[in-house]
Amino acid sequence: MYAVCLRYARHELEAQDLMQEGFIRVFEKLKDFRMEGSFEGWIRRIMVHTSINQYRKKSFQQERFGMERMPEGEVGPEAVGRLGEAELLAMVSSLPDGYRMVFNLYAVEGYDHAEIAELLGCGESTSRSQLAKARRLLQMKINASSTPAYAGQAPH
Repeated sequence: MYAVCLRYARHELEAQDLMQEGFIRVFEKLKDFRMEGSFEGWIRRIMVHTSINQYRKKSFQQERFGMERMPEGEVGPEAVGRLGEAELLAMVSSLPDGYRMVFNLYAVEGYDHAEIAELLGCGESTSRSQLAKARRLLQMKINASSTPAYAGQAPH
């Protein structure tokens, strides 16, 4: 569950706080678990909702970084292949809060834009926009990491 919280947090201490808060909620709601479906899935959902509620409290929803004009680009398979899991997670973690929330909910947790909009209290178009911006920013980060100067390699 720590990995779930870490995806939504800005740093490890925040992830630890989210996990602790999430498990408090799990214990409070344990009597409500109806033995339908996976217990792990039920706990994961509580952790995700706890993270989202914390995000809402901080009200970072209106982040704007002028990324509308960023060029769309493709990421070559060799660029992704050179990155490890930790590097990819670090890139996702470095996204602005709004982008990170929507990216995790959509790409990792499997929510659709209507569900994300309801969870975050925004419109579906905002969810789509935040996801598109997150993807563009991740593409830029992945492409930058595959350049020799960024990867610590000497140019050819």
